[in-house]
Amino acid sequence: MEEKGKKLGLWNIVGLGLGGAIGTGIFVLLGYGIAYTGRSISLVVAIGCFFMLLAYWYNLAMPAMFVMKGGDYSMKAMLFNPFMSGVSAWMVLVNGLAFSSYSVALAQYLAIAVPALQNYQSVVAFVVTTLFFLTTIKGSRFLTILENIVTLVLVAALALFVAFGIGKVDFASTFTSADGGFFHGGFPGFVSALAVMGWACQGTTMAPVSMAAVTKNPKRTIPLGIIVITCLLAVVYGAMGIVAGGVLPYAETAGQNISVTAQAIFPNALYIFFVVGGGIGAIASSLLGGLGMMRYPLIQIANDGWLPPVFKKADKNGYPYVVYLLFYVISIFPIITGRSLDAIVSQVMIPTMLINIYMNLACLTLPKKYPEQWAQRSIKMPLWFYNVCCVLGAFCAGVVAYNLFKDLTFNDAVFAVVIVVVMCVLSILRLKQGAVKAEDLAAKKEEIVRQAIADTAADEETA
Repeated sequence: MEEKGKKLGLWNIVGLGLGGAIGTGIFVLLGYGIAYTGRSISLVVAIGCFFMLLAYWYNLAMPAMFVMKGGDYSMKAMLFNPFMSGVSAWMVLVNGLAFSSYSVALAQYLAIAVPALQNYQSVVAFVVTTLFFLTTIKGSRFLTILENIVTLVLVAALALFVAFGIGKVDFASTFTSADGGFFHGGFPGFVSALAVMGWACQGTTMAPVSMAAVTKNPKRTIPLGIIVITCLLAVVYGAMGIVAGGVLPYAETAGQNISVTAQAIFPNALYIFFVVGGGIGAIASSLLGGLGMMRYPLIQIANDGWLPPVFKKADKNGYPYVVYLLFYVISIFPIITGRSLDAIVSQVMIPTMLINIYMNLACLTLPKKYPEQWAQRSIKMPLWFYNVCCVLGAFCAGVVAYNLFKDLTFNDAVFAVVIVVVMCVLSILRLKQGAVKAEDLAAKKEEIVRQAIADTAADEETA
């Protein structure tokens, strides 16, 4: 059913996408990036925004050809074979590990605001995860308003961080300091930092592609919005990187979240505002919003048969309590086992990037399969250039996956491999068992393609 009401324009998409892109990652991962590359972290995050745009190339290429009202779900269904559909379904559950990273980060910031919690961060992270999962039972009508308020506070906190910090940066030692200067760690360190910061830089495409159904002229607006968001985010993150890497000595910032630098540049009242309004607010917003967004994908993978029938159970209000319970168990696993924040991020990002490699290469087939839609694409480029971008996008995703993997400890690397292998095995197993039928997936794929083509034609008639 078509949503009624005023359609979103370019700057609506830019505002929404920028708010979604600036999130938890920049608050908790800058210190890990600094550890690898020193003061060139500013260059890492600025380049990283465009690097991750390429890693998610399909999110830019496909909306320029089709009106994809189902967003990421429709795009993947359109390009996946049955095996990859299963891998993607299991990836929904693996994303539960990422929610533990939000809780761990939130516990770190709470310990800053309440020092008595310093030695109980694992307990706090466990309690935070539990409480936020409990909010999913009933949901909240004011969630969107809350998200908008938090975004405004977040942007204000980041602006203050740059404004107060830029004058205190020791620019004189940027290139001369042997301890944490520009390109500390050399080119390998720079690339490792780029991979780690991929988590913070990857959000430029996600919110826009989910808004096709309520966007004016989505074939033009969404790709253009993604490009504008990426450029703005590169400027914001680059400025933050200059401050985070240049105010304090390397030894004090490497591996730490940016509250360490914030404490050095802010008066106490503004520091508390930054920690609570910026750090805690951003993380809580990401955690709450993310849990709400997971409801449909969790129900979908259960209904499609990737999970046993018991996971379809819901209460009288339709709350899918069994599959949410499974998601909760996955989310608390890294907390209970004491995994580090960067390891958690890597173990989610690695399979995500492997899926992106497949998606970006699969985009090579689109111009030939859908010549009419290719001819009417909103972003005009020669076919050879498009093909280069598809391959380059796969390469960028591969670089992120490889560098995250090589920097893991042996145990964490084994766990990352186990995650990918289990996803593949479960996909094959459920297909062989007949729990998920390849012909049903093919029929669903055909329907999504038909709907995308029909929506594209309808949008062009009204444009």
